[in-house]
Amino acid sequence: MEKRNARRLGREVGVVGLGCWQLGADWGRVDEVDALAVLHAAADTGVTFFDTADVYGDGRSETLVGRFLRERADERFVVATKMGRRVEQVPENYTRENFRAWNDRSRANLGVDTLDLVQLHCPPTPVYSRDEVFDALDELVADKRIAAYGVSVERVDEALAAITRPGVASVQIILNALRQKPLDQVLPAADEAGVAIIARVPLASGLLSGRYTAATTFGPDDHRTFNRRGEAFDVGETFAGVPYEVGLEAVERLRPLLPAGATMAQFALRWIVDLPQVTVVIPGARNAEQARGNAAAADLAPLEEQVRTAIREVYDDLIRPHVHDRW
Repeated sequence: MEKRNARRLGREVGVVGLGCWQLGADWGRVDEVDALAVLHAAADTGVTFFDTADVYGDGRSETLVGRFLRERADERFVVATKMGRRVEQVPENYTRENFRAWNDRSRANLGVDTLDLVQLHCPPTPVYSRDEVFDALDELVADKRIAAYGVSVERVDEALAAITRPGVASVQIILNALRQKPLDQVLPAADEAGVAIIARVPLASGLLSGRYTAATTFGPDDHRTFNRRGEAFDVGETFAGVPYEVGLEAVERLRPLLPAGATMAQFALRWIVDLPQVTVVIPGARNAEQARGNAAAADLAPLEEQVRTAIREVYDDLIRPHVHDRW
């Protein structure tokens, strides 16, 4: 698999990684055997970057990734985790003391002394302007509790604020064919600063897999049921904030553009991989077959320019009015 780096990140990773939210919670139940099979299948196909968070299943995802690391102790992977969403979302909770406590818990869950990358997990917007927050993160690096830190953001303006902080190594942001606003400012700014871009929600919560219809239903423990209108967290995390029926229409307009032999999911991932400023894209998977299929997107030929133009036209016609000015 192609490897990419960013100056502040300072390490190469496979361009297709694995998002591990599904292995924790909020996507329906994934049992332990299947979760470990996903992790091993991803690694077998060249994935070296695994993204998790302390809040995914209240530590379940981190713990499973930690077990995977022990089972493949002779190999080198980069594990990114996140912190901050297990408490009330007010800026006052983003303190040095909490950071150290959260860091202790994640290190224990993952079974490591030093975390590769820790990201603030979509904190309240005022957090990005607080010097003491980034001073505390710098201290974690100095103490070798973490090797690097970054942020996971909801909004473009949050990403741009984070990039100006000299210690920020990565920005994780929703980026897919249905959420194209980061192309305009965030990707160029990150590239100039040497900040890694981690593209999350790349399949728009499965919409861009092409497998769903108007009749598809999701379980009560699946965020695609309980967060459809942003009841639990930012609505942009569910179907990338696109109204479900509008997303289905967009997928049908995109379907004729698929290269021969590619799935819709691989096509959607290749659109992201073709962006040179993206360091890694992190699709999730609920089974080993999905993990292998996602990784294979890295093997597709780059999309032709007329195809990318057609994708932009679908975005401008159908999606832009719903998402572009919101995030």
